[in-house]
Amino acid sequence: MKTRVKEPLLPGWFTLDEQAPHLIGTRCAACGTYYFPKETRYCRNPDCESTRLEEILLSRTGKLWSYTNAAYAPPRPFVAAEPFRPFAIAAVELEKEKMIVLGPVADGVGVEALRVGMAMALTLEPLADGKLTWKWRPA
Repeated sequence: MKTRVKEPLLPGWFTLDEQAPHLIGTRCAACGTYYFPKETRYCRNPDCESTRLEEILLSRTGKLWSYTNAAYAPPRPFVAAEPFRPFAIAAVELEKEKMIVLGPVADGVGVEALRVGMAMALTLEPLADGKLTWKWRPA
């Protein structure tokens, strides 16, 4: 039996390992500045002139920095279920990189379950059209 590979919403932005997904970013080889989404041209750190950027897997965990409730259907490429149901959006400070990455919160986890500073972990879930995207869940 052939297993069907799930299609990502944004190819190249995250790994498809559903057990241990990672966001894919870049790091400047000269100054160590991290980027997500990937930077491919040059380091944007004003104190650095490097163009050497390394693709890396970013931390899978972090701390909840902020959150909100999405009470309206977001624009494409996000595909919301019909009828639309509000969902939480999290801003998570990645454990190693100390950068903030936004993303929806896993299905079934509303804003009432979230607290600033709580541990969060990356997960993958399908959107209404079946394409996979990254989401945050309490760790």
